[in-house]
Amino acid sequence: QVQLVESGGGLVQAGGSLRLSCAASGRTFSIYVMGWFRQAPGKEREFVAAINWRGGSTYYADSVKGRFTISRDNAKNTMYLQMNSLKPEDTAVYYCAAGPPTPASTMKWGALYDYWGQGTQVTVSS
Repeated sequence: QVQLVESGGGLVQAGGSLRLSCAASGRTFSIYVMGWFRQAPGKEREFVAAINWRGGSTYYADSVKGRFTISRDNAKNTMYLQMNSLKPEDTAVYYCAAGPPTPASTMKWGALYDYWGQGTQVTVSS
């Protein structure tokens, strides 16, 4: 089992920044891909970004490309999401997820991830 705990959410004005963290524990050796997803009220969960835990390759949704940066610290078993130039439409609960080896083309599919955190709220005011 892998346990994931997100932190760093909060309330920020449009144009501001936040950094989310996701700390992994347990059988972390089984992690190959980690990702961030978000779900706004009344909307389906959507892919935000993913990172290959071993090689460091990163992938982003078009809606956040150029504004968000995903990174990881293998020594700390922690993944980060630096969010800049935040917009009100970025308001959502953000979840981190971890899973097995996954082709880059399918990293946006939440169903392929085995483990999920409890989520952290991000609210961007206009």
